[in-house]
Amino acid sequence: MHPLDRRQFGAALAVLLLPFAVPPAHALSESDAAAGIRAALERGAGVAVDLLGRPDGFLANPRVRIPLPAALKNAARLLRAFGQQQRVDALETAMNRAAEAAVPQARELLVGAIRSMSVEDARRILGGGDDAATQFFAAKTRAPLTERFLPIVRQATAQVDLAEKYNAVAGRAARFGLIRSEDADIEHHVTGRALDGLYLVIGDEERRIRSDPVAAGSALLKKVFSTIH
Repeated sequence: MHPLDRRQFGAALAVLLLPFAVPPAHALSESDAAAGIRAALERGAGVAVDLLGRPDGFLANPRVRIPLPAALKNAARLLRAFGQQQRVDALETAMNRAAEAAVPQARELLVGAIRSMSVEDARRILGGGDDAATQFFAAKTRAPLTERFLPIVRQATAQVDLAEKYNAVAGRAARFGLIRSEDADIEHHVTGRALDGLYLVIGDEERRIRSDPVAAGSALLKKVFSTIH
């Protein structure tokens, strides 16, 4: 190759490679990504707590309404047949009211999880599935929220005599492996379902933000999530 041709080829190659060598002006920094993920988490958590932690947040929402434990359903049908519908309804209402009373306690722990999030956490969430942030929340908060919810749920359901009778029978059945451990008492059943509902709604909001960050009203969220579309 003639020397001039070689120089021309080198210059042309440099021009072709320039976009890969120089970061684009709109490139997202790690700090921006982390801030955007924290904003998305905070928004999703706030929406979920506000939606569920109010009267009828669970009871009137068929997606999260807490049903009777599976082991109690046959007994409930029998009670209804003998004119005890009111007792069954009272228990179902108390279970869902207990969840509504407990959910506001989640706000502090959810915010704490957001503040403890590392840049590496943010990177995994950004590149993860459409519920990656929700899974992060569940991993960080489910165990401590269970401990925080249980006393509130216990206080609310203790006022219903059917709950006490169920716990006495179900506790013995669980020891013999006849029912699932999470159904061994009303309090754990309600707490588990309340947390399932909480993470379900957080997941809904996360998917909404990922699919339409502009509607979330945040320029930072738009900048973050537009990088993965």
